[in-house]
Amino acid sequence: MSSGLRDLLRPVARHPSAVLLVAQLVGVLLYPFAESLAWGRGLFEVFGALVLGLAVWSVRDSPGPTWVALILGISASALSVADALSPNPTVAVVSAALHAVFYFWAAGNLMAYMLADATVTRDELYAVGATFTLVAWAFAYVFTVLQALQPGCFTAAVDPQGQRTWMELLFLSFTNLSSTGLSDVVPITPHARSVVMIQQLAGLGYVALFVSRLVGLTINRQQQQHDAAGSARSEAGGPGEG
Repeated sequence: MSSGLRDLLRPVARHPSAVLLVAQLVGVLLYPFAESLAWGRGLFEVFGALVLGLAVWSVRDSPGPTWVALILGISASALSVADALSPNPTVAVVSAALHAVFYFWAAGNLMAYMLADATVTRDELYAVGATFTLVAWAFAYVFTVLQALQPGCFTAAVDPQGQRTWMELLFLSFTNLSSTGLSDVVPITPHARSVVMIQQLAGLGYVALFVSRLVGLTINRQQQQHDAAGSARSEAGGPGEG
């Protein structure tokens, strides 16, 4: 490997959470094309496998065992490919359920990674965003499973009686988790509303615990640096006093 390529990959290797976050956001932009193009389903599955791999890579140094993430990720991807080649409702539901468990697992490991340090690193700042997207993806897959088991549990302004697309459910997950409430997709059955309420609580708890913690640690570090600088100045001026 050339030195130029190593120099390019070094910051990528140091910040896996940033790579995962960028990949997730790129996915948000690509998924509408996946729904409108004839070969879009294949694009969706290939990109989904890439994101799963990046998620495994991002949590490889986290407290949880990596083999669990590998088994969940490989199983979810394999079932997705199988369903794409030969659509089967049961396989689709099991695949969505495994995806949800995987993303929750990966998000939990990133949360443990953020809680393990007493100082804020640059990768932890990226991990805040990456974890948010992982949780949003996880609940979108939960909504997918719920819709398969209870057709018509979500309605929308466009085609109220139809099944909601993946992009609609992901949009609902993002708006619900962020508490913006801008989604035109609405849960209309008790079970769907229960899951949405749990996600609302998860979103509030995430902001309250992790975002506020990182802000507090950043302010504390700045205060420590200020105190250290003041102490250094005092020591430097001490011998000349008197």
